[in-house]
Amino acid sequence: MIHTNEKAMYRAFGLNVSSEISLPELTAANHKDQSDITIEIDELSRLWSILAVPNESFIIRENFVMFEVPDTAIYAIKNGSKITVEPKAGCDEDELRLYLLGTCMGAIMMQRKILPLHGSAVVINGKAYAFVGESGAGKSTLASAFLSEDYQLLSDDVIPVTISPDHIPYITPAYPQQKLWLESLNELGLESSRYRPVIHRATKYAVPVPAQFASEPIPLAGVFELVKTENEQIELVPTPKLERLLTLFRHTYRNFIISPSGLMQWHFTTTASILRKIDVYRLSRPGTGFTAYELASLVIETIENEKLAHLSRGFI
Repeated sequence: MIHTNEKAMYRAFGLNVSSEISLPELTAANHKDQSDITIEIDELSRLWSILAVPNESFIIRENFVMFEVPDTAIYAIKNGSKITVEPKAGCDEDELRLYLLGTCMGAIMMQRKILPLHGSAVVINGKAYAFVGESGAGKSTLASAFLSEDYQLLSDDVIPVTISPDHIPYITPAYPQQKLWLESLNELGLESSRYRPVIHRATKYAVPVPAQFASEPIPLAGVFELVKTENEQIELVPTPKLERLLTLFRHTYRNFIISPSGLMQWHFTTTASILRKIDVYRLSRPGTGFTAYELASLVIETIENEKLAHLSRGFI
């Protein structure tokens, strides 16, 4: 059943989520806690018919985002605190939740002035590192390679970044699940029959990782942009300083929401502040073949070398 008899309370992205829709991917929270986000089922078709523009699937205003997914639902996100959903008749429940935990949460974060990066984040030596990139770049697979070596996951798909009062960027844990393609499961030695497809008949699977999920926000120390190339060799190079702002903009989750929401100045100020505190790299890999373990080793080596360099310069 999509509609529960009463709202359940969950914890995700550092926020309490009160929802009329069951969200089994999330960690349960005390229902007596005050909610930060409310998810409700209600009628939206009339408002959509008034506001919608032909051939456009999104309506974006300041503190308001509305969109339609054909055969699934209409969603409205308002003031960083409320998500309203009108499910379509016979919609797939997994697909309904996919947009709730993806696009809706990305919009909520921007409305709450939390930077959502598109990628995966893990904890390495007490610091958070984000792997960003286009869809299919291998972000989740690389994160899974780290998990196989007993590192912890912070987030997969949507990475929430906040800045502390003392100007340190932090990644807050999202929820304990990865999404991996069948090919990645096979290469990582994971049996697909143990996992549920993200969407019915899809070859991408939801992989719960509660035992390897970080429980507290972790300072962000670096961002690696993962890129597929035609070269046969793996390459890791620092991103030139003039390109780093563009890198973070390009890999902000649902970045098309930023401008019509009136958030360009906020995004610039936030990313500029983050870049003063972190290292940024471009990590290139061949478009074919499985290289996740090699990439992970190169990342670890780079982090260790950067730490030694900082020590020698007296920065640590």
